[in-house]
Amino acid sequence: MKQNKVLSLLGLAAKGRNLVSGEFQTLEAIRKGSAMLVIIAEDASDNTKKLFTDKSAFYHVPVAGYGTKVSLGHAIGKEQRSAVGVCDAGLADAIIKQLKEE
Repeated sequence: MKQNKVLSLLGLAAKGRNLVSGEFQTLEAIRKGSAMLVIIAEDASDNTKKLFTDKSAFYHVPVAGYGTKVSLGHAIGKEQRSAVGVCDAGLADAIIKQLKEE
């Protein structure tokens, strides 16, 4: 049930255009400071996890591992996604709260 809440919030962010997905767009959002939270798929490659973890740490962006590439992509109405960036502070806080409850 909680997984559905996190994925629903990601879908809501995508519909409100407060979410970036894909490696290039997510990295750009981190660099520009517009990403408030980065979520990496649990089944992403080790290199991808390291890349986003390191970039997020350097730019002080919270990062979380959650779901699979298929579930992240499905939640936002796209193909498989290894990483997504939430660009709305309120939605990012709500997602972080849900992740902590698990």
